[in-house]
Parts: sequence; C-alpha cells; structure tokens
Amino acid sequence: MRFGIDIGGTKIEIIALGDGGRELLRRRVPTPQGAYAETVRTVRDLVFDGEAALGERGTVGVAIPGAISRRTGLIKNANSTRLIGHPLDKDLEAVLGRPIRMENDANCFALSEATDGAGAGYGIVFGLIAGTGVGGGICVEGRVLRGAHSIAGEWGHNPLPGPLTAEEIAKAPRCYCGKVGCIESWCSGPALAAQYNRRTGATRNGTEIAQAAAEGDADCAVVFENFLDRFARAIATVVGIVDPDAIVLGGGLSNIDALYSELPARVERYSFMPEGPSLIVKNVHGDSSGVRGAAWLWREDEARPALSKGIR
Repeated sequence: MRFGIDIGGTKIEIIALGDGGRELLRRRVPTPQGAYAETVRTVRDLVFDGEAALGERGTVGVAIPGAISRRTGLIKNANSTRLIGHPLDKDLEAVLGRPIRMENDANCFALSEATDGAGAGYGIVFGLIAGTGVGGGICVEGRVLRGAHSIAGEWGHNPLPGPLTAEEIAKAPRCYCGKVGCIESWCSGPALAAQYNRRTGATRNGTEIAQAAAEGDADCAVVFENFLDRFARAIATVVGIVDPDAIVLGGGLSNIDALYSELPARVERYSFMPEGPSLIVKNVHGDSSGVRGAAWLWREDEARPALSKGIR
C-alpha cells in the first residue's frame, strides 16, 4: 500500500493506493495556517489515522508546492512560505519512523499521468499545468526528472519566446518572481483574464473567454487568439528541448476544449522540423493527479522492501 500526501496552501490531502492503483482511502483537512510544526503533525496524523482505518502499513510520498534544495536540503521556492527553510522530508521521516519520498507537486502531476493517466505507455511525458500559475514536470520511462537544481520542467519562469520590440518589452507584465515577461505572466489564467480586462474593462475568466470567442464575441476572439499564439510558442520551446511523446495538460485552463484542437498544429509550426504535430491531451485524474503522483513516488517493486525497514 502506498500513501500519497499533497500539501497545498489551503488543504492537505491523503490518498491510499493498493495494487494496480486502486484507491483505498482519501481524506482532506485544512492546511494549518500557524507554525511549521503544525503541518508536520497534521501529515503525521493523516498517515497514522489512515493506517489505523485500513489495518495496513504503507509507504509515504509527499507532493509539495516547492522543491528540496540539493545544496542545503531545505525547502525552497514554495508558495506555502512557512515551509521554506525547513528540512520537511527529514522531519516527516522522524515523526513517521520510515523513509519518505518528496517531490514538487507539478512533478507529481506528471508522474500520475505518466503512470496510469493520459500519458500512460509513453516514454517521455511533459505534464503542463496552466491555471493560477504555469508550471510543469517531466517523466522519463515512468520516473521523475528532477534536474541539477530540482527545477526541471519549471518552464513558466522562462521568458515568453518570440521577438519583441522595445515597446512590447516595456509593456510586458512583471512576474511575482521579479522578472519581466515570464511565460506565467502571459499564459496563466489570471494573465488571460487581465488581458481581456485591459481590452474591454470587463471581467471574464479564461474558460468564459474561450467560450465567448467560440460563439463569435470579437473582443474575446482577439484575446484568445493572442493567448493561443503565445501558448504555442512557449510549448514549442519545450518540444525543442525535451521532445516529449505526450504533453498532458492540467490546471484550470486544461478544461478549455479548444486547446486540444488548436494547439497541436500551432506548436508544430513553431517547432524545429517536427515530423507531425505534438500529442497534446487532457489529464485523466484532474485535481487528484498531484496526490496520486505522490503515492506513485514509490513504485510497486520498491514499496515492500521499504516497509521492511524500521516502521513504528
């Protein structure tokens, strides 16, 4: 049995998977908003309560909105800032009495979809998340590719590709990371809504803009066309470097049906001599992919040996 934990800004979720990925248990609790130690205790209690309910011990994988620094061993780049600067993996191992595995939540999304989701059976899977932010993860032959700085797949903070005039650079939006013109600041859900608002003064979210564009709204059509072009340019850079067999979309914008009909040919046009359009597909597990991917950090052939090591 494998437990997956997804630590988010507002909720912590646990899932237990049995043989073949069968779901045995799922629970959610609010994320503690106080001291760091409260988060550690909450994860501990979720695991122990889950084991008591199921009468079985399990491996533990954890998805976090950040990464473990290879230099310091501490959490970095987490939007749940109370985690930053702490050895969360070691602290959880201490209270759980077993080894754990921990990965960025986008990596866990990619792993989930590569294991038994929309990317199952493909050698290289790029899990692309576009919603409140833009991120991603890469899986090669069913394993997460982390990279030298634990940021592989974090394409959202690369600059939007394409030639820009000085005037366009001046108008490029500033990203929360401090840089100007990041892909995230052009292609996220809030960015799409802001582009519509600047054009019309009105308020619509990304899904509404896409729907209105399909129905003939002229302003929405212009905004959405610009978004598709930018998104395709950005994805083409990933294709040129990683050349994934499958690109699986997640996040709120993945619910826009037009992405799956419009993006492949556009990405092909911007890519370097491809032999056909990229396979771009919608996720299978939706909001569950992060927590399922955390559980899959322990492969079936690795779970039993890990459980033979000192567990309470």
